[in-house]
Amino acid sequence: MVERAFVEVDRGRIECELVEGDPALAPIVFLHEGLGSIDLWRGVPHDVCGALGDRTMLVYARHGHGASAPAEMPRPVAYMHHEADVVLPALLDAVGIERPWLVGHSDGASIALLYAGGGRPVAGLVCLAPHVFVEEQSIEGIAAARRSFDSSDMGERMRKYHDDPEATFRGWNDVWLSDDFLHWNIEDRLAAIDAPVLLVQGDDDQYGTFAQLDAIERGVRGPVEQVRVAGAGHSPHLDARQEVVSAVVAFVLAHDAAGG
Repeated sequence: MVERAFVEVDRGRIECELVEGDPALAPIVFLHEGLGSIDLWRGVPHDVCGALGDRTMLVYARHGHGASAPAEMPRPVAYMHHEADVVLPALLDAVGIERPWLVGHSDGASIALLYAGGGRPVAGLVCLAPHVFVEEQSIEGIAAARRSFDSSDMGERMRKYHDDPEATFRGWNDVWLSDDFLHWNIEDRLAAIDAPVLLVQGDDDQYGTFAQLDAIERGVRGPVEQVRVAGAGHSPHLDARQEVVSAVVAFVLAHDAAGG
């Protein structure tokens, strides 16, 4: 079992799982979704990195998630910009990671795009169910999540993964359902991305449509590959684990070999 560590960044401690590997290979950093944590990746990072050889791997829980320090509450509309422009650069610097592959899921994918779009060097991006603008389907799905949280034991089930499940849920849900967030859009950051980008989304995603993938492909300048996963929901890496892990591994190897 890989031991967890804590790194002091910005608002306080960040829970991390760091495996050091061959410094000649591009490291891989995993960024979780809006209600995610290290454990909620369900071991997918280890599947990916196990197939890619002796690479440095970082999986971490953002502030307000897992056992990390609390997040700013209420979350500002630009919270993902802060993660990409302040927290992630400081965290990578603290653990000595440069020019990584960023594998992000949902909010994590958006943060990865913001990080690379801010001009910071990356080997490439893997974006699982990314968002670059707000869709009606996103709002409907998030409103349904609120109803479920308020009427079920969802909060208690989340306690296994988060120190403060109420704050974790409200921090994500409240800002996405706020009137100000309707105009959230990060397409202006895409043109600065010239690294390879793999886009993965299920065709049964309750939080977004393939319009997100198409907007990213139009907006970035690097090579793009789309994987549309039949029957998968908002977590294609869990719903179609082997298919998605294989696609990620093949994409990383191909672009590492090409100089990425």
